[in-house]
Amino acid sequence: MTSPDGLLSRHRAVLPDWLALYYERPIEITRGEGRHVWDAEGNRYLDFFGGILTTMTAHALPEVTRAVTDQARRVLHTSTLYLNRPMVELAEKVAGLSGIPDARVFFTTSGTEANDTALLLASAYRRSNQVLAMRNSYHGRSFSTVGITGNAAWSPTSLSPLQTLYVHGSVRSRGPFAGLPDGEFIDACVADLRDLLDQTGGVAALIAEPIQGVGGFTSGPDGLFAAFREVLNERGILWISDEVQTGWGRTGEHFWGWQAHGAAGPPDMLTFAKGIGNGMSIGGVVARAEVMNCLDANSISTFGGSPVTMAAGQANLGYLLEHDLQGNARRVGALLMERLREAAAGVDIVREVRGRGLMIGIELVAPGTDEPSPVLASAVVEAAREGGLLIGKGGGPGGSVLRVAPPLSLTEAEAKEGAAILERALAAASAAKATTGGVA
Repeated sequence: MTSPDGLLSRHRAVLPDWLALYYERPIEITRGEGRHVWDAEGNRYLDFFGGILTTMTAHALPEVTRAVTDQARRVLHTSTLYLNRPMVELAEKVAGLSGIPDARVFFTTSGTEANDTALLLASAYRRSNQVLAMRNSYHGRSFSTVGITGNAAWSPTSLSPLQTLYVHGSVRSRGPFAGLPDGEFIDACVADLRDLLDQTGGVAALIAEPIQGVGGFTSGPDGLFAAFREVLNERGILWISDEVQTGWGRTGEHFWGWQAHGAAGPPDMLTFAKGIGNGMSIGGVVARAEVMNCLDANSISTFGGSPVTMAAGQANLGYLLEHDLQGNARRVGALLMERLREAAAGVDIVREVRGRGLMIGIELVAPGTDEPSPVLASAVVEAAREGGLLIGKGGGPGGSVLRVAPPLSLTEAEAKEGAAILERALAAASAAKATTGGVA
């Protein structure tokens, strides 16, 4: 086995410069079990990021491993041109859980591809390429999804097949409406939406993350999208809920993020990915039959709905439901949130600890200011790794928010352990900044 330094040199020689790596000395993860992973040098880490919220239940979950192995022994691949029992069975379960009446499910291989598909359906159904998206949003890395991403750090081109209009609402504590109470905040965002629509033609859809992922685990008040939905319904505009990161019970209180805006009823479409496969490549779209069936040209998926990934998804979803991991996310997430808020109290580099369930963000700023500090965020991420904890980053220019999103089977003891490591990392970064001075 090559050393991490040797592998890094090889990585840089053949892979794109823009393919980001965490840590000043990147690590190679070689094994995982439960909520822990090991690197190539034998170091053990508590994993609070799960491969970007993708290891949803646990690393090396026996039920998933067994399902993948059993299916691989029979057949690995067929495509959607043939009947596929695992795909039909998982589609039945997802449709039933979605809350969307008369639902149809189309499987893809990623969240990006799922959002691409939803945009295709919306634009075909509405005969319009105009799309509403939220400021600070992220929906994927393809040409169309980059074009609806409201976060400049993740949008490398201004070219797009879509005309995108950005709406206020998903960043509660910053922006022109931040100082308003929740009700007035929603009213102001709705007024902004109405004003925007009065100046445009026929919009196809609003696509929105109930809690923004890459944007730093930010969200508007509960009820925001219910209020938006009333305006959208007046004009026949579709609502797409991007549940790639919020789905499957991660927020604890709800199975889907859209349910925090329950008065709106279910969206016209929801997109999903990441956690359902627990590491296997599964994404998809759930839509009302009328919307899903609107395409008047042929379409298939070569790899979407693969028998192996569908078997993994069924096993993973079954484990999640049987063991009430949504309830665990609610209970253990509340404990973790409490511990992290206690750890952040009095630390001058922490602006806010926010989130729901096991989806928690810690926003860092330069001491004595309200300015996001990606430098300090990177310092805390490094210190946490040195302490045996892996976390993520997101939000703001370059990433100034620590993203904490462990597998949903996290135990109370592991939550306490991780919070203690993060407390030490925050204190170390704050002390180092106080000593060195300068601008973050």
